[in-house]
Amino acid sequence: MTTQKGSIQVNTENIFPIIKKFLYSDHEIFLRELISNATDATTKLKHFSSIGQFKGGLGDLRIIVKLDAKKKTLSITDKGVGMTAEEIDKYINQIAFSGAEEFVKQYKTAGDAGMIGHFGLGFYSSFMVAKKVEIHTLSYAEGAEAAHWTCDGSTEFTIGKSKKKDRGTEIILHIDEENEEFLEDSRIQGLLNKYCRFLPIPIQFGTKTDYVDDPENKNEDGTPKRKSVEVDRIINDHAPLWKKSPTELKDEDYKAFYQTLYPMSEAPLFWIHLNVDYPFNLTGILYFPKVKNELELQRNKIQLYSNQVFVTDDVKDVVPEFLMLLHGVIDSPDIPLNVSRSFLQSDAQVKKITSHITKKVADKLEEIFKSDRKAYEEKWESIGLFVKYGAVSDDKFAEKALKFTLLKNTEGEFFTLDEYKSKVEVNQKNKDNKIVLLYTNNIKNQAPFIQTAKKRSYDVLDMNGPLDSHFIGFMEHKEGDLSIVRVDADAIDKIIDKGEVRESVLSETQVESLKKTFADQVKKPDWEIQTEALSPDDHFITVIKPEWERRMKEMQGGAGMFGMFPERVVVMVNTNHPLAGKIAGMDGDEAKTDFVEQSFDLALLSQNMLEGEALERFIRRTENMMK
Repeated sequence: MTTQKGSIQVNTENIFPIIKKFLYSDHEIFLRELISNATDATTKLKHFSSIGQFKGGLGDLRIIVKLDAKKKTLSITDKGVGMTAEEIDKYINQIAFSGAEEFVKQYKTAGDAGMIGHFGLGFYSSFMVAKKVEIHTLSYAEGAEAAHWTCDGSTEFTIGKSKKKDRGTEIILHIDEENEEFLEDSRIQGLLNKYCRFLPIPIQFGTKTDYVDDPENKNEDGTPKRKSVEVDRIINDHAPLWKKSPTELKDEDYKAFYQTLYPMSEAPLFWIHLNVDYPFNLTGILYFPKVKNELELQRNKIQLYSNQVFVTDDVKDVVPEFLMLLHGVIDSPDIPLNVSRSFLQSDAQVKKITSHITKKVADKLEEIFKSDRKAYEEKWESIGLFVKYGAVSDDKFAEKALKFTLLKNTEGEFFTLDEYKSKVEVNQKNKDNKIVLLYTNNIKNQAPFIQTAKKRSYDVLDMNGPLDSHFIGFMEHKEGDLSIVRVDADAIDKIIDKGEVRESVLSETQVESLKKTFADQVKKPDWEIQTEALSPDDHFITVIKPEWERRMKEMQGGAGMFGMFPERVVVMVNTNHPLAGKIAGMDGDEAKTDFVEQSFDLALLSQNMLEGEALERFIRRTENMMK
């Protein structure tokens, strides 16, 4: 073989400086790209052997990663198909370089955050960290000569003979001064763990200390003592759980794998094993973690792989947003990785994969709900947040979600929406024949209103979750025959209006006088005083925030289109309460004023709205009245 010198044909600008500088924030991906190439070369040899194209022995096929801090080199060696000098010229100087050029163009267009996983740069990613790169390679083909390729980061290269004796390829990176972090054992170990921990070919990086039995040294009980030995450090599990058949696995296997992915985490509630090969290829395991009753959107918990190579843990373009609450792994070679995220979002294959995952999750939840309702209810605190989030954010999931979404009442009983409607429809229909569901988002604070509802044999839902305000709107939208109102939004007989008219025991003059007395005392211009002829058993004064206005205020979140929406508060005076008649018959403004203040403050206290100086005055006034 004669030494060949030449230059790589650059069709646009010189991409080497761009690779070094433009992709600066992503330098670490070079190791993943090079080891992925080595894996492909090894997998190809195994295939050639299986079809009889390669008749030699495969031997030990591990990929070896080595650091030499003195020489400032990092090498990746495989025992795959190798290359001839002609193949180097074809695959390295032409095809690989053209691919790198195309990748850089796409990367520049999409921007740093626009490429999913930053896959596709391939062999030329080595120049992100190296000032010179060498290839020593020997093809598996019979009679092939070993070849040596070298390039210093310019468009000039040299191909000549190599002294390599064994089949495969060794790539040597001469690390430049700016990237000497990649000469540190811990840095390389970390990258191998991140990107390559589940690759299908064993990867060796240095050695580690292990302990084995020493038959020549015995303990007093005759058992062999343990001794330390240095063994090859294999960094990856080349047969990960998600690549195995679910029929081979037990619950303990899934739980152990979860601990591998998320050390120190609580055991998952349950899991879904994905295993599809048509019309797309998709494998993986998705776990339902235990979630506290708060919105813990811990994104970046699902890891995306392509043929067991880690791509990214930012999977929002592949997995629906509500599924981001799940943990686990998805692996698919059918997800395009060297494209912009905007392209990925519109890709038909990705949409099919997304729909399949959503369906599998819904099917799993429905299966558990039907097979073990009691266990499902016990897990609802964790499952509920996920299911409600999915229902309000994903139409396809919502179509199935109402079958296994649970509502809990203040007695701690669980119902599906259909079950609950059947429970309350006779007693809680209003004059318009519409079912009215009552709910509380704070059982302790709204206890007086809950008790008033229960006196009429009405049931009250406990809706205190972080997504329940959105889920209430979702249920109303889905079920046109429903009205859902917080139990303290109005007088109970107005919330569930049966059309019954109750007369006031006070005269019109007394009612107007009572209303004026409270208006003078409340002294809050934005607050509305209403008089209602309610049941004598209802409270005398009730401070309420009407349902619609309160929902608008909650939606604004302090800003947005409802940022100037006023907070409407209604002070409702029950003219049929015995105290109404007592005040109406009182002589003396001072005594009446104290009585009105005390009644009003009691109503505020029941809503946790009495504080500061007003609370102090209430305590003093109460003490004086008790004297």
